[in-house]
Order: sequence, then structure tokens, then C-alpha cells
Amino acid sequence: MGKGRRRGEFHGRGSSAGVVIRRAEERDAARLTRLVRSSGAYEGRYAAMVSGYRVGPDYIEAHRVFVAVETDSSNAESAGAEFRTGRVLGFYSLIADPAELDLMFVADEAQGRGIGRRLVEHMRGEARRIGVESVRVVSHPPAEGFYRSMGARPSGTVPANPPAVMWDRPEFTFPVGEPGEVIPWQGGSGPVSVGA
Repeated sequence: MGKGRRRGEFHGRGSSAGVVIRRAEERDAARLTRLVRSSGAYEGRYAAMVSGYRVGPDYIEAHRVFVAVETDSSNAESAGAEFRTGRVLGFYSLIADPAELDLMFVADEAQGRGIGRRLVEHMRGEARRIGVESVRVVSHPPAEGFYRSMGARPSGTVPANPPAVMWDRPEFTFPVGEPGEVIPWQGGSGPVSVGA
């Protein structure tokens, strides 16, 4: 790790973009809850699923939750505590046993900036760190294409569970792989290189 980095921080390619991935803290709970509830991916028929959703301090403490934060400096490594209070661009939650990507959201205004890709790369690294070989994902139907493009492999369909979830959801498995390993994919946008 470079000078000034803490375990669990990720200064992805193009750090000049000012994005850091760090472990979520209890004080992030309200911001993560707002991100979930305001997600454009859950508008219309999907809105009921997140309308009362809460990412509480207890959830953050119990799971591996990481946030992508925009810093105010192009030099994130020397920014000190600045990245702790920057704008949250996205987050994910990894449950260790059994391994599952429980939540992953990218703020609507941050879509298309590579935040989702950075979060998936980080999640794979975290899964490797804790000894997991693959990670299950039950996808929100509109996110299916994203997960496929990231190398997730279809593994089934999770049936609707009314009244909480009124629609079937695609299920995927993310192979974790080794850093730098190219994981071949027979669909989507081609092979995916697993980041360090």
C-alpha cells in the first residue's frame, strides 16, 4: 500500500478523478440509506422495494460495507481525512458466509464514471482476502446487463417473494479469481481482468 493509505482503501486507476473506496462507518448510514431510496433504478414498479429500506449502523457493523467517495482533492493519498466526508458515489455490501453481494448501488449522477466497475473490482479483492472463491448475486432485473458485463455468470432465477419482491430476479455467481487473472466470459462485453 502507498503512503497514507489504510487497509480497505482503494485508489483506482485514474486517481486524479478523486475517488476512494473505503470501509463504511456508522456515520455513513443515513447517506447510504438516501442513496438506496433515491436510486433511479428502483423507480416505477420497483419503488416499493426500497421505499422503506434502511442501511443502519448495525448493518454496517455486521457486514463488509465499502463506499466509493469523491474527494475534494486530485491527490487522494495526501488528502488526509478529507475522503471520510466526501460525496458518496456508490457502495457495496459483501456478506461472508455464505458469500453474497447483498447490496450494490451507484448514485444516479455518478453512473457512467466507472464507479460500479471499481466497486466490483474492490469486492473481488475483499472476497479473495477473506478466502472466498465465488460470490452469489441476486440481481435487480435492470442491473442484469451490468453484472454480465463484469463477468458474473448466470446461475439461476430467484422466484418472486410477494409482497416484498413481486418479480423474479436473475441469480449470478462472480468468480473471484486471482489478481490479474482474466476470467473468460461467453457473453456480455468479453473477458474481465480481475484487479489487484
